[in-house]
Amino acid sequence: MNFQSPATLYLLMTQNSVRKLIVSAWVSLDGIFDADTMELWFNPYHSDARGAYIKDTIDGADAFLLGRTTYEMLAPYWSAQQNNEMGVAARLNSLPKYVVSSTLQKADWTNSTIISGNATQAVSRLKQQPGRDIVIMGSATLVQSLMQADLIDQFRFLVQPIIVGSGKRFFKAGMQSPSLKLVSSKTFDRGVVLLTYEPERGVAG
Repeated sequence: MNFQSPATLYLLMTQNSVRKLIVSAWVSLDGIFDADTMELWFNPYHSDARGAYIKDTIDGADAFLLGRTTYEMLAPYWSAQQNNEMGVAARLNSLPKYVVSSTLQKADWTNSTIISGNATQAVSRLKQQPGRDIVIMGSATLVQSLMQADLIDQFRFLVQPIIVGSGKRFFKAGMQSPSLKLVSSKTFDRGVVLLTYEPERGVAG
């Protein structure tokens, strides 16, 4: 019998596959994802199950894709954590992080790379490389541009059961999206719902 090494099996599984680009977004019921008001719409709905889901998302990735605003929000806090705080700090600090920005001059967070040129081309190349999921955290403007280029493979919306009424919305008014199909849903404590969608390729929104 021909036994193959784990490394060879991994190459065989990945050489003809494309990595998934997954959007992980935390929003209110009316689509607000404003980091400045998370104490109103996000923090009150914490549960151990919701925390475990967030950790699983980070554990399932081997690279992160971020817009400049999200990067500048996350980098100062997580780069200062040294003891694997919340069970995710070590992976957030060590895994590759790609920052799409035409204005960012430097990215000091460990293992960060700035993408300053054509983002759709750069992300398409990243998807062709061997590996596991690439996760986009927040970064709504970046997500919207990649949606237009049909590069998003999955959307995971963690919806908190509150209507905020005003603030930064994940999807801007007037934008169009491909038709999405619901592939799974899960309810957490306090009425939080995880909705997972995938684009229906070739179907207009």
